[in-house]
Amino acid sequence: MKRTIKLLSLVAALAMFALPVLAQAKECTDEFKTATYSKWYENRKEHQDVAYQAAKDYLATCPTDESQYATALKKFAADYDRLNKDVDTGKQFEAAFKAKNYADEMRLGKLVVASNPDSTAVYIIMGVAGLGDPAVLADSVQYAKKAIEMIEGGKPFAPYDTKDRALAALNYAVGKANLQNAPGDALPNLIKAARYDSDLKKSPQTYLDILTAYEKGPRAKQTEAYESQYKGKPETPESKLALANLDQIIDREIDAYARLAALTTNPTDKKSVMDELTTLYKYRNKSETGLNELLASVLSKPLPDVPTPLTSLPATPASTTPASSGSQSGTTGTGQPPVASGTAKPAGTLPGKPVASPTPANKKPRRAHHGA
Repeated sequence: MKRTIKLLSLVAALAMFALPVLAQAKECTDEFKTATYSKWYENRKEHQDVAYQAAKDYLATCPTDESQYATALKKFAADYDRLNKDVDTGKQFEAAFKAKNYADEMRLGKLVVASNPDSTAVYIIMGVAGLGDPAVLADSVQYAKKAIEMIEGGKPFAPYDTKDRALAALNYAVGKANLQNAPGDALPNLIKAARYDSDLKKSPQTYLDILTAYEKGPRAKQTEAYESQYKGKPETPESKLALANLDQIIDREIDAYARLAALTTNPTDKKSVMDELTTLYKYRNKSETGLNELLASVLSKPLPDVPTPLTSLPATPASTTPASSGSQSGTTGTGQPPVASGTAKPAGTLPGKPVASPTPANKKPRRAHHGA
């Protein structure tokens, strides 16, 4: 009996403690609405954490309220939640950038630009991520193109310290992405990258890539067309025109070889490049005359564009001049052009691939930490 009395006393005591709690439960009264809305309104600019809590209290206590006040509070709470989520994602993206975790840069960067489509810095970082990790290069190229468009439209170029460096790196990323499967398409972006005032302009790797793009792109295509249409047949105006167009490509390859040679410092690599350059130059010009002058001056000259295909032969025969002048004297005695790698080589022609060495480490564009 005493035990029963004690239990009843305990239940009564607990009930007494519970009564104040029940009494303190918030009710969706006009008084509550006015006070809570005022608390939100007064803090919504300077103390948003306080305003957020007020909004949550209002919406939790008055879940069926459809007034304009409730609508305003719902929007504020949703914006606050999204903002805090974006801030957390931004911090993770920043950490990935500092750690050079290129896969995470791509993953998190997509979330950032989904909420902040004007964040040029994030597009830039994603755009060049493929230069650090080839595994994400194909995915990053679309962001590189978007970043180029934004910078050329006047947007900031951070995290790079100059506009030229940013555009050089982004164009190089687009070119590298195309180099494997569409080398001809890679040329415009690789050439743009080499023209900007950046480290890429002085990197041997840049010109090795340009050389590879010419070889695997227009030279391979035009050689295949020539051999299928004109090889072993009497010379015609059409076959001469085909060879003249091939000569234009060879001139560009000589220019790229000369820049590669001028920038290569390793003695072994330099000799390898010079051997290839000398052979191609002699083939194109019938002698080495002018080669030393080309090497001495090539870096001071503008990098030439991809040549526009000729539709007719020059009115007068071209003289034997240095390759970079665009002469048409580069055909062999048999009227055959140099051929692409992997095809039978006519006597007196060259192997159809750029020198395999040097293969200097790809100099990645300098990346400054951004302030996102």
